[in-house]
Amino acid sequence: MTAEPFIRRARAEDRQALSDICLKTADSGNDASALYSDPDYPGLVWAVPYLEFSPDFCFVVDVEGTAMGYIVGTPDTAAFETRLDAEWWPGLRRRYAERVVEKPLDGNVLSYITAPQYLPRDIARHYPAHLHINLLRPLQSGGWGRRLIATELEALTAAGAPGVHLGVSRTNENAQGFYSNIGLTRQDRADGLWFVKALG
Repeated sequence: MTAEPFIRRARAEDRQALSDICLKTADSGNDASALYSDPDYPGLVWAVPYLEFSPDFCFVVDVEGTAMGYIVGTPDTAAFETRLDAEWWPGLRRRYAERVVEKPLDGNVLSYITAPQYLPRDIARHYPAHLHINLLRPLQSGGWGRRLIATELEALTAAGAPGVHLGVSRTNENAQGFYSNIGLTRQDRADGLWFVKALG
């Protein structure tokens, strides 16, 4: 008999699993393994730094000891960005200074490491928290996305965040429908497609 999946706080040993999940969902929810020359690339931007610098807001769906989905976030995006500027990006710039674009999506990560994208100030004012969520295909039904979101929003609210935002690819229609269905408000702007929600 297999154990039931459950949500738990992410641990340091989940780092590789978060990186793997990020890669396998980085093409608008689909496997992007063929689109990056280095499998670690997407996780370096959108998953691993949260485990390093915002661990209290990182949760995984554990399936028999293995993380198969995650949600990561931070209650104060501006403070998080400042810390990454000081403690995360400089090391990556040194490590990947000689890297060149070899696969279609390499440039997204290499350019981000060189010049990180920061949250628009008007969004940060009302929705300073943000999150990223990804689930491997076997968990993309059954309510795990909703449960992870609920867990994260509870943690962000307890930390005093007045609102949360997240960015979504314009090509990821499934994600757009999901966020609308769980009560986030769509903001389609020139600087991207955002979903926001007031907390508290």
